[in-house]
Amino acid sequence: MTKIHIKNGHIIDPANNIDKMGAVYIADGKILSIFDRPANFTADVVIDAENNIVCPGFIDLSVRLRDPGKSYKGTMRSETAAAACSGVTSLCIPPDTSPVIDTQAVMELIYDKSEKANYTQVYPIGALTQQLAGRELSSMSALKQAGCIAVSNASAPMASLMVLRRAMEYASSHDLLVMYHPDEPSLSNHGCVHEGIFATRYGLPGIPEASESTAVAQCLELARLTGCRLHFSQISCKSSAIKIQQAKKYGLKVTTDVAIHQLHVTENDIEPFNSNYHVLPPFRTEKDKQRLREGLANGTIDAICSDHQPHDLDAKLGAFPETEAGISSLETLLPLTLRLVQDHAISLSQGIAALTQTPAKILGIQRGELTPGFSADVCIFNPTLSWTVNKENWKSAGRNTPFWGVTLQGRVTHTLQSGNIIFSLN
Repeated sequence: MTKIHIKNGHIIDPANNIDKMGAVYIADGKILSIFDRPANFTADVVIDAENNIVCPGFIDLSVRLRDPGKSYKGTMRSETAAAACSGVTSLCIPPDTSPVIDTQAVMELIYDKSEKANYTQVYPIGALTQQLAGRELSSMSALKQAGCIAVSNASAPMASLMVLRRAMEYASSHDLLVMYHPDEPSLSNHGCVHEGIFATRYGLPGIPEASESTAVAQCLELARLTGCRLHFSQISCKSSAIKIQQAKKYGLKVTTDVAIHQLHVTENDIEPFNSNYHVLPPFRTEKDKQRLREGLANGTIDAICSDHQPHDLDAKLGAFPETEAGISSLETLLPLTLRLVQDHAISLSQGIAALTQTPAKILGIQRGELTPGFSADVCIFNPTLSWTVNKENWKSAGRNTPFWGVTLQGRVTHTLQSGNIIFSLN
């Protein structure tokens, strides 16, 4: 395999408390050494990272690739290309594919597709219940044997709290992480925006904060009861963050992530009739956004994800409530994280940790570090390089982003996955 020497880079590796200039040496798909040149090392490829940041490859906890099942929205090849150019070297696929990820055969299908796309570090998240119907438990034991590291019901509701309890008990018995999207459907009631000023002004069905925070409270009680390892996916409001912070204080095995766009956009930013702002959970208030930022800074919120959901043009046409929710967000993940640093909400090291070290720890995988012997998953980016979100720069098949046409700062120049250069800007 190719021997690679990355020189003159500013290395930031939160897992190893590294934040200084240096070099990275790679051989046999693994990190060989940091700073010190190994004896008899002759590089096949030299990457000059002058004025660039060198860090572990990003790990994204929620990426819809739309493959299998919805290739008209995106394919394994198009969306993993978007991941590669975004510095993402490992990603989790929620189970709401078609067919649902509730059997070993579907997992093997995804692995096969990812290999053909030359992007191998894909982690399918198994379904918590059969067909995500929320009634009968999936065969979690078989899913784990097939390589599944977590289970989830995606955004589909559970039939009852008893089913959720049994599912958490089953997952706990096999040491499987439960990734839970908190929403009480009887309260969210098919809404499309936050229940607030914007919903009132335009007569749109609103989703109250309580629909999320109530589900968080219920699930925390069941986690305490079952001893299950629990991860909340994409929280959006202040009250949820407070409940999770309290649960951590009392020793519950709970983690959480936030979608990057929730840390920047609020209901005040929504453009009327622009369905690219239609997301679930919805954009909430300025107070919610600030509390999420504070939670990320103080460790209440563990990780940042893209919550990437590419859509075809037709999915975003029509009246706002009738359109499909979701943003194509892989390619804005880095620049929006850097904007948090520019806003002094978090440090650069904290931002990188939330994209690397912490997601790896949540999933229990040996990645997210530039530790010698670890897989050589590396992201090199220029933090000051400006670029405009347009069709010339965009890899994803989905162009559904509220940042279309916006100039952002921060661009990935190289992405290495297991020692292979899977993206180069030049």
